[in-house]
Amino acid sequence: MSREERVLVVERPGRVALAAAPPEPALPEGLVDVRTLYSGLSAGTDLSFVKGTHPSLHIGWDSELALFDSRRPGQDYPVRRWGYMQVATVVGSRDPAFETGELVAMTYGHRSAYRADPRSDRMVRLPADLEPLLGIYVAHLGPICANGLLHAAADLQGSDVRSLADGVRERVVVVTGAGVVGLLTALFARWHGAQEVVLVEPTPERRAVAEALGFEALDPGTVDPAVLLKTRWRHGPGDRGADVVFQCRGRPASLALALRAVRPQGTVIDLAFYQDGAAAVRLGEEFHHNGLTVRCAQIGRVPRGLAHEWDRERLSARTIDLLWGADGAAVRKHVVTDVVPVEEAPALLEALVQRRRHVLQAVFTFGRTTASPARRTRS
Repeated sequence: MSREERVLVVERPGRVALAAAPPEPALPEGLVDVRTLYSGLSAGTDLSFVKGTHPSLHIGWDSELALFDSRRPGQDYPVRRWGYMQVATVVGSRDPAFETGELVAMTYGHRSAYRADPRSDRMVRLPADLEPLLGIYVAHLGPICANGLLHAAADLQGSDVRSLADGVRERVVVVTGAGVVGLLTALFARWHGAQEVVLVEPTPERRAVAEALGFEALDPGTVDPAVLLKTRWRHGPGDRGADVVFQCRGRPASLALALRAVRPQGTVIDLAFYQDGAAAVRLGEEFHHNGLTVRCAQIGRVPRGLAHEWDRERLSARTIDLLWGADGAAVRKHVVTDVVPVEEAPALLEALVQRRRHVLQAVFTFGRTTASPARRTRS
C-alpha cells in the first residue's frame, strides 16, 4: 500500500477531519491488505461520536462484568476507529484463504485501507452478482436486523429455531422507526412470510421511502398507531395488536409506542440505540397491565442456546440472500440516498450534526482499484 492512506478522524465533538494514515511496513505472513471502495455511515452510532453522546466517550466498559463502570475512563478524542460498514478489495494477501482482487465486507472504520488478520477480523466474501455497494450491509448492519428476527423466533421456539421466519411467518408485525435498521428489518420480515408489516415513522422523508418499498407507513403525529392497529388486528376477546414489534428508533417515545402497539403478553424486540434518558417509557402502564416482554437484540449476542447454529457468518449469509434480488435493487434505489467522495465527508457529517442536512443512508467512496476481481459466485 504505497499510496498515501487516509482516515476520517473525529477530532472533537462537532469536528471531523480527513487525516493521513501512517504507512504500513511490508506485508507479514498470514495478513491481508485491503483497499476501501465504500464506507457506509451509521446515522445512529457514527453520529454519536461526532455529537459526543456515545456512552463510551464518558464511561468505561468492563467486558468481563459486562458493566459500564464510572471508575474506568471513557474513550477520548480524537476518535480514529469508528464506522462498521466497509466494502473493500483485497490488494495483497499472504493468507491462502484470500486472493488479490476479491471483494469483502468488513468492519474496520472510515479509512482508505486496512491491514487485516483473518484470524481476528471478519472478512465476508461478496458474491460476484451482488451490487458491490450493498456490501456495506453484509458484515454488521444486516446481521443486526437478522438478529432481531432471530430473537423473535427464539421467543416462540426457544432453542429450536430452524429459520428466521419462525418468529414472523403469518404474523402481523409493526416496525417502529423507518431508518435503515427499521427498513431492513421490515424487508426481512416480509421476505420471511409475515402476514402484514406496518412501519411507524414521524419523518415524512422516511415514510416516503417505506412506502416506495411497498409498506404501509403511519405518522404518529396524525394518528395513534396503537389504537388504529389494535382496532384492525383482533386475535380474540381483549387480545388485539401486533404479534411482535421491532423497535428500531433510538427514542424513548418510540419504545413507549411499541409497548402500546403489541398484543397482551407480546414481545417488543428492541434494536434501538438510546443515548439519553427514558422518561417517556411508562412501565406502570401497558408494560405492566399487559404482561409484556422487551428483548434487546443487539448484534453482540444471539439468543442463549443458538450461538452454535446462528453465528454472525450465518446472519451475514441471510443478509446476502435478502439483498440478492428485487429487495436489494429497491434498497439501492430508495434507501441509499447519498453517495459522496470521502473528501466531502467532514462537511456532510458536520452538517448532519447541525441539522442542516438529512440523509437516510450516506456512503463514502474511496475510488476503485484496478485489480481484477476474483470473486466467487453463489453456489
